[in-house]
Amino acid sequence: MNKTVEDLANRWLKRRPDGLSPLESRVLRSTLERTTITKDTNKAVAFHQTFGDRVADTIARIGGSWSFILGFIAFLIFWTFGNVWLLTRNAFDPYPFIFLNLVLSMVAALQAPVIMMSQNRQTERDRIDAAHDYEVNLKAEIEIMALHEKLDELRHSEIIGMRDEILRMAEQIRRIDEKLSARSAS
Repeated sequence: MNKTVEDLANRWLKRRPDGLSPLESRVLRSTLERTTITKDTNKAVAFHQTFGDRVADTIARIGGSWSFILGFIAFLIFWTFGNVWLLTRNAFDPYPFIFLNLVLSMVAALQAPVIMMSQNRQTERDRIDAAHDYEVNLKAEIEIMALHEKLDELRHSEIIGMRDEILRMAEQIRRIDEKLSARSAS
């Protein structure tokens, strides 16, 4: 039986072929061709990343880690301890630590947009992953429906075969009954 995308769209998705999205058409074609649709989205995303993207992701990964937070706390303690107790009169940034505030503001001003860029890319990556998951799930669902259809056809053909066998046996029993009836009548 020659199946087409149109047949599968009508049968399994209960939609007309012109109402299918490109993703759904691709899934139905892969079902007909018996090909896989899975792909490594990590490789696809990594292939399209620029140097700036990789740097932003690295900064976001480091800036969002406990080691960075603990290291920065240690730096702040060292800065305040050094300027208040060690250097006292010769402190280059005496209390209220105006230079430290400037440094912290610059770090925050640079780090926040870089982290947001990384988060935007991660959101886009999540969207790609979700679309791919939908594609794989749709294909699995269609394959399961196809298996159910095949099992139903097998069960139907077995029932037809058993019915034919029962009819054949009933015919044999009828003939045997006729022979026995003819013998007992004679």
